[in-house]
Amino acid sequence: MGRLANKVAIITGAAGGMGKADAILFAKEGAKVAITDIQEDKIQAVVAEIRESGGEAIGFAHNVASEEDWARVVSETLSQFGKIDILVNNAGISSTVPFMDTTVDLWNKIMSVNLTSIFLGQKAVLPHMIENGGGSIVNISSIAGLTGGSGAGAYTASKGAVRMLTKATAIDYAKHNIRANSVHPGYIETPMTADLMANDQMRQWFLSQTPLPRLGKAEDIAKGVLFLASDESSYITGVELPIDGGYYAQ
Repeated sequence: MGRLANKVAIITGAAGGMGKADAILFAKEGAKVAITDIQEDKIQAVVAEIRESGGEAIGFAHNVASEEDWARVVSETLSQFGKIDILVNNAGISSTVPFMDTTVDLWNKIMSVNLTSIFLGQKAVLPHMIENGGGSIVNISSIAGLTGGSGAGAYTASKGAVRMLTKATAIDYAKHNIRANSVHPGYIETPMTADLMANDQMRQWFLSQTPLPRLGKAEDIAKGVLFLASDESSYITGVELPIDGGYYAQ
């Protein structure tokens, strides 16, 4: 029996990087996964990969900032799999635009994808988790949501807000046996960071900030998300888990 046997999970932003790693690991551990992304072709490729390995998966094109899209994803997941035990809010966008150069449109876009999406996702699944007698929500923040970050004010603000929204959710829904925790990745090699990592000077700077002698991989994050999603963490709620090679310890 896998660590997520008989569980149903929704994972957003799963066309690549950390979300894809979550989806593959969850399916390997016995979960039925409903995976979503704005990139429909790529999400269907991940579905095919999981099915070829013997897992159960469905995939949807999904604008996480749309309440209507969330209603559709939840409805179709319930129709296919009958319940929702786990929600992983992984979808997000990065920004390195300095604060004074950030336009209102860019600010709103970052907030809608990184923060409003989590509000909408939680709002969509919580009634079904309550009906089901419990569940686990894992919200992906960032190390910037714990320490702040130079040159990325809007991104940092959105990720800090994810941390506090998660805590509020944990407190409000603990009585329903619903847990909510946030994960805070450090410097991770993913498609979203590929351009930065391709710059050797930037890559060496990231390494210099990380006590462990390597950068993180998507699979490193997936293992932490799996723990928080599983019953192994049944007495853990409202916490933030840095997965950052020791960055936050400095």
